[in-house]
Amino acid sequence: MPLVVPGLQSKDGKGDDWTAKLMGKSLGDTHNETTFAKQDLPKEHRVLKPDSMSTMDHKPDRLNIHVGEDGTVQNVRYG
Repeated sequence: MPLVVPGLQSKDGKGDDWTAKLMGKSLGDTHNETTFAKQDLPKEHRVLKPDSMSTMDHKPDRLNIHVGEDGTVQNVRYG
């Protein structure tokens, strides 16, 4: 699991909560042991797949969810 430093990779330590909720899970329509429901994500979020293009603008309230080739969450951070 990647190191998360409050205030550096998270917004007021809140990124830690999302890391705990999402890390190692995939995103789907419902909740279970291995899936997190997309509708429960914050309004300001984006899912970034490997090698996907994204804007470099910084939005402190936007949750960035990085997923691997298999769709499993590998990193979560604000920005």
